[in-house]
Amino acid sequence: MNTRTLLSVFALLALVGCHAEPPAAAIKTRLVDASLSTDEMREHVDRELDFGFYRRRLNTKDHAAWQIVHGTLAYEKEFLIEADGKTVKAIDYVLGGGQMNGWSLERGDLLDEASGRYGVRSVLQLGSKIGQGHPDQWLGYLQECDLPLDDKIMIDGQAYTVDDWVEQIKRDVHRNPNGEFSWTIMALTHYRPTTDTWIAGDGAEWSIPRLLERELEAGIDGVACGGTHRMVGLTHAYNRHKAAGEPIEGVWKEVEDLIEECKAGCQKYQNPDGSLSMNFFRRPGQATEIGDKLHSTGHQFEFLVVSMDDEELQQEWVRRAALSLTDMLRKTHAVPLECGGLYHGLRGLALYRERMWGPKTYPTSDT
Repeated sequence: MNTRTLLSVFALLALVGCHAEPPAAAIKTRLVDASLSTDEMREHVDRELDFGFYRRRLNTKDHAAWQIVHGTLAYEKEFLIEADGKTVKAIDYVLGGGQMNGWSLERGDLLDEASGRYGVRSVLQLGSKIGQGHPDQWLGYLQECDLPLDDKIMIDGQAYTVDDWVEQIKRDVHRNPNGEFSWTIMALTHYRPTTDTWIAGDGAEWSIPRLLERELEAGIDGVACGGTHRMVGLTHAYNRHKAAGEPIEGVWKEVEDLIEECKAGCQKYQNPDGSLSMNFFRRPGQATEIGDKLHSTGHQFEFLVVSMDDEELQQEWVRRAALSLTDMLRKTHAVPLECGGLYHGLRGLALYRERMWGPKTYPTSDT
């Protein structure tokens, strides 16, 4: 296939968003221009957020739940997809009973015999890139959309609530097949106090601190996406705990120390072009493939924005990381991208944009 034909294929695939990734394009290392004005910097960020929202439109024919749920990370309730010949909001569609490959919820345990209330269980497809690949991954991500606890979820024509889902997660915490609680922590610390304790289905007492201890014991080496998901989960819990005025001691101090260690690692191993190490928090590494570069930088940048205060976000090295990420995204407008790196990176930029200049809006013909 010659170069012109390859570019035509890339352009065609770009119409369906982050479809299966083709052979990645090599990119040259260059220093990012960090001398841009504040307005120019915002324009760079907004351009890539707009492109991801308007031009990388996913659909239920070509894309599965794994890709679509990742899209909600960046654009939350506003994320649009094509389904049943219409443009719809992804979250409204799927929670309303819409069909999506890999989206599998089922009725859980009887929670209250008097009222006939049942839980909601999300079916695990361990390691999947179609369905839920990690325990509690769906609600761990969807909690970012701040769904009310009484929001309805339709399963086989029956109505349940987000609260039913949360309660089932608590009951099933002992069923975690590989001791990976990153997304469980994200979901539970959004909807329950960080001091919460409960009796799970194994009859044992569980708590948020116990989940944190399990995550700390497992560490961040050799786990999904360089340990960034684990760090985002721990940081989410830490932020909630601190905001509630709870003391930072014991396991919470251990979490705080690890967060600071990982932030320092991002800075220490940052590449000259502003990208973040392909070896994540642990050692230097410069990727030559655009997909690898976006994957590592996008995931780490998301963690940085979640974990940093406003003053830290103003640092020059963070600014260079943001510009490097926008530069990668600009270069791949005609290339279909793997959805994990793409949407985690876009979520990092969306949060960065909100913290620096306020939230971004995405007008459509329906608004």
